[in-house]
Amino acid sequence: MKKSGILNRHLAGALAVLGHTDLVVVCDAGLPIPPGPIVVDLAFRAGTPSFSEVLDGLLEELVVEGAIAAREVREHNPEVTAQLDGAFPDLELVPHEEFKARTRQARLVVRTGESRPYANVILRCGVPF
Repeated sequence: MKKSGILNRHLAGALAVLGHTDLVVVCDAGLPIPPGPIVVDLAFRAGTPSFSEVLDGLLEELVVEGAIAAREVREHNPEVTAQLDGAFPDLELVPHEEFKARTRQARLVVRTGESRPYANVILRCGVPF
């Protein structure tokens, strides 16, 4: 059995097939999930696992060259805003409706147990060189 890193076999397998510029949506339990992408639902109960825990774990595993979040996060979720600003100095902010439209282009959606508003981000995969 794997000793460290991501233990969820569905998530580990989905991450292994991602390529340059593929989009990964990390979302709260309330974001509508579009048809098409691989979906790994990690939600266990309300708040578990948190958006923060999942995003931190994914950032240890992925090279990310850009990120997109809903503009409304700034007003409605200061904790997520602080985490996104710290991780992504060039964070792109778009209206929430546009954010939801962009999720349709994702290759992978990772659903957390987060239940606070706008705890969502789209990650654009990069390359390690």
